Amino acid sequence: MEFTDYYKTLGVDKKASAEDIKKAFRKLAVKYHPDKNPGNKAAEETFKRISEANEVLSDPEKRKKYDELGENWQSYQQGSPPPGSNPFGGGQRSRFETDGGESDFSDFFEQFFGRGAAGDSRPRGGRRGTGAAREFKGSDYETELEITLEEAYRGTERIIQLEDEKIRISTKPGSYDGLSLRVKNKGGKGSSAAHRGDLYARIRVKPHPQFTRKGDDLTTTHTIDLYTAVLGGEMIVNTLSGQVKVKISDGTQSGKTIRIKGKGMPVYGKQEVYGDMYVQLQVRIPENLTEEQRAKFEELRAMS
Repeated sequence: MEFTDYYKTLGVDKKASAEDIKKAFRKLAVKYHPDKNPGNKAAEETFKRISEANEVLSDPEKRKKYDELGENWQSYQQGSPPPGSNPFGGGQRSRFETDGGESDFSDFFEQFFGRGAAGDSRPRGGRRGTGAAREFKGSDYETELEITLEEAYRGTERIIQLEDEKIRISTKPGSYDGLSLRVKNKGGKGSSAAHRGDLYARIRVKPHPQFTRKGDDLTTTHTIDLYTAVLGGEMIVNTLSGQVKVKISDGTQSGKTIRIKGKGMPVYGKQEVYGDMYVQLQVRIPENLTEEQRAKFEELRAMS
């Protein structure tokens, strides 16, 4: 049997942490899951390989033996270590040997693909020779939800289809790009409903044409005419909660930034707490002056 490099299968380094392995598996599992690739045998086989790799590398004891034995790992998968070899110490059985003489590795396939996936025809009542069903947790799933900045501001909902189930996912006001939401017991099936995996939804906030988010604050630009910049006045500014009127001081320079308190994003997880909005002012210089207007500006220049 050809030696399988589980690290290459998951695309991680041999020094990868448990969290790195978990993330790599989630990403690949979402891509190659049979429900996403109906009828695609190649995807199904790939899913089996990455599930097998995750089963071994996510278990500290199995990973240790895999790292120690290398190619001999294939023998221990089948519950038949090489003659004279016993890496588990004097007289101790391989962890893939059972009281009934069968391999726990078959149970691994049961965990991810159901009975029969590894040629097992045992009854559903449990593993032969043990008298009790084995408990295991299903795989975690991961998906992405793309929302607008307005939806991030007020909160929103999405309904996703997972196998034969529709799942409603709600976001709170102030949700931010990269936020990961956990939906319990909506992942892969385990040994029972209580052992089902979880679903993780990662939030992606689309860029906004007018506002840029920096933490809980928003920044934007606003253009004012020369006369308001020189003499002062008022301007109307758009915010995510509506329009507000802002006073402009006389002698305002182009590039000046003013703060509008409490008109930024809601602070995630906190009631009635908001960031601020920062507005950079740009002064619009008049073009195509009439002769009379030009004369007035000449007078002003002479006076100054």
